[in-house]
Amino acid sequence: MWVWYVLAGLLAGVISGMGIGGGAVLIPALTMLLGMGQREAQNVNLLYFIPTAVIALLAHKEKGNIEKKGIGFLIFFGIIGSVAGSFAATRLDNNWLRKGFGIFLLGMGVFEFFKKGALQQGRKQS
Repeated sequence: MWVWYVLAGLLAGVISGMGIGGGAVLIPALTMLLGMGQREAQNVNLLYFIPTAVIALLAHKEKGNIEKKGIGFLIFFGIIGSVAGSFAATRLDNNWLRKGFGIFLLGMGVFEFFKKGALQQGRKQS
């Protein structure tokens, strides 16, 4: 079973290093492969996020990949959103959290799928 933890951690770490967010891999791996509850998996993801985000941030800062414009607003409203989200997550049933996370991932996948197509079409017209 420890092999699944290693693989999930490595894959989520690679994705985190890219700046995408390892939770998209880590949470499904913890819930589907390891049988962890949704709330517990999300809590593990929060703890996992801190060191991986710091390392990725330092690497991206060194390469000059960080856009500083508007960062204060993003941080401020991100904190407000995290307070609201954590308030909701502690009160919602695990099944609702799982379904909501699944819908979110599906929506992001569909968005990215169509966004990529629109970007490629824009390049063809140029």
